[in-house]
Amino acid sequence: MSTAPVLVKFGGELVETPERLAAVADALEAFAAAGPLVVVHGGGREIDAELARRGVAKQAVDGLRITDAPTLDAVVAVLGGTINTRLVAHLVARGLEAVGLTGVDTALARATRAAAHVTAAGAAVDLGLVGEPDTTADVSLVRHLVQGGYVPVIASLGIGHDGQVLNVNADTLAAHVAAAVGAQELVLAGGTAGVLDGHGQTIAELTPSAADALMRDGTASAGMIAKLRAATAAKARGVARVAIVDGKSA
Repeated sequence: MSTAPVLVKFGGELVETPERLAAVADALEAFAAAGPLVVVHGGGREIDAELARRGVAKQAVDGLRITDAPTLDAVVAVLGGTINTRLVAHLVARGLEAVGLTGVDTALARATRAAAHVTAAGAAVDLGLVGEPDTTADVSLVRHLVQGGYVPVIASLGIGHDGQVLNVNADTLAAHVAAAVGAQELVLAGGTAGVLDGHGQTIAELTPSAADALMRDGTASAGMIAKLRAATAAKARGVARVAIVDGKSA
């Protein structure tokens, strides 16, 4: 059994129904049986549903959520509350020592406000209360939990240097935590069949330069751009293997 953890990130769309939640918990149980495990999750359409319930319009660009104050309130409620607690409960029921966290805890996702996002068309878009984990982020809590046999389950929130809670893209946070804890592998599980080429076929393997080309020519768009950027960042920081997979069949 390897001592270096595997980090699995999944989007909130994979736990929207009891059946999907059970499937994700089964997959995470299998990962945990093979060695140390860290989990990062997003919120996806459950956040969208909560925004609609509150009468707040969804705003996004290239798969990145634009987060104003009312949006952040919904994000915190869904990520740090509903989804995180529900998943931890399923893992505990399977005998795993799962611990629910957000990136705010011990500032493990200390973050700076994200710079304006530049779209493929060259437009600069302010993402609002969105953070990028920085070098002062301290993931020692995650390391301690893993060494103690626990499974950290981290909701993708961060904290600014001024104490402001920030929305952090789950793929970005997963890449950051994977590199910081020395993960042997990063698995980014989403709702599509991996990375697709221009003909809609899954690409089996990509180099960082090939990933950049997919983003530049528009083949990759929306949420896949965030995944590819996270994958290349994790590789650049020493994560040996990164897989972008179909979470519905993982």
